[in-house]
Amino acid sequence: MPPQRATLLQVAQRAGVSRSTASFVLAGRHLDMRISEDARQRVLRAAQELDYRPNLMARSLRTKVTRTIALVSDTLASDPYAGRVIQGALAAAVAHGHLLFIGESEGDPVIEEKLISDFLDRQVDAFLYASMSTRYVRLPKQLKGRTVVLLNCLTRGPSPAQHQVIPDELAAGWSAATTLIESGHRGGIHLVGSPGAFAGKERLAGIREGLTAADTRLAGTIECDWWPEPAYEAVSRALAGGLNPQALICLNDRIALGTYQALREAGRSIPDDVSVISFDDSELAAWLRPQLTSISLPHYQLGWQAVEKLLGPPSDPAVSRLPMPVRRRDSIGKPPVR
Repeated sequence: MPPQRATLLQVAQRAGVSRSTASFVLAGRHLDMRISEDARQRVLRAAQELDYRPNLMARSLRTKVTRTIALVSDTLASDPYAGRVIQGALAAAVAHGHLLFIGESEGDPVIEEKLISDFLDRQVDAFLYASMSTRYVRLPKQLKGRTVVLLNCLTRGPSPAQHQVIPDELAAGWSAATTLIESGHRGGIHLVGSPGAFAGKERLAGIREGLTAADTRLAGTIECDWWPEPAYEAVSRALAGGLNPQALICLNDRIALGTYQALREAGRSIPDDVSVISFDDSELAAWLRPQLTSISLPHYQLGWQAVEKLLGPPSDPAVSRLPMPVRRRDSIGKPPVR
């Protein structure tokens, strides 16, 4: 049988103080309760010697606070690339003395409803409602009136009812454009990918703003899905059809992988003939040769910041857009002389 847990009364008796004094010391209230330093040290020493751990279940019944939060997502938790979001959220929760429960619905509303009900039954203090891809969502009715922060997703409307933490895709698009501009590119810049999703639209808007500020514009778009094979096929067709780009802006690193293959087969050198820049800064970016310049999704910071908004000082609900830094590598060079 496991050893019996030490009780608060036993800690008090060993320290030679009252039970209430021991309770105040262990709750960090020794100053406002005017408890002497000597008594405080005796209580702490007794707690350590007895390996005392508070009964959190009993405390939560008294205070109605469980010091737990729940993250409900579609497929965020099981995606290895987005795992840093979970790490950031876990680290911030621990820093605030909370436990983080994680539930994944795989996009099934029935599973999502069951998950939220289970968490509510466990009396979690607050929720993170998260999405794998940045998008607009409708908050589940069970979470209305609850303490909630949206992680990597948004609700529609003129003013948010909850804090919403997303990456700054618009500024990332601007960064992609200005990175090429700073390397001397003024023309022959093409986009690779179909900007249909939220991130794609925001990135494209930022790219256009950045190019317009430099008095230039996109020379064209090579439409394709956000995966290596369709990108390879689309870029190969464009090159075979006579396209001679100076620079390609890929909407994510998977597109860049297919683009690299197509350029190599067409005898185009990166970056001597064509510069390439991308978004996400996944592991692919560092694996490719030459290594790919990519604009990083701040996964860890998204998770951390969402929990900070949840458990930190109260503030008016707002959309927080987190910076996406440029990871400069070897895929960008000066424009070729033609």
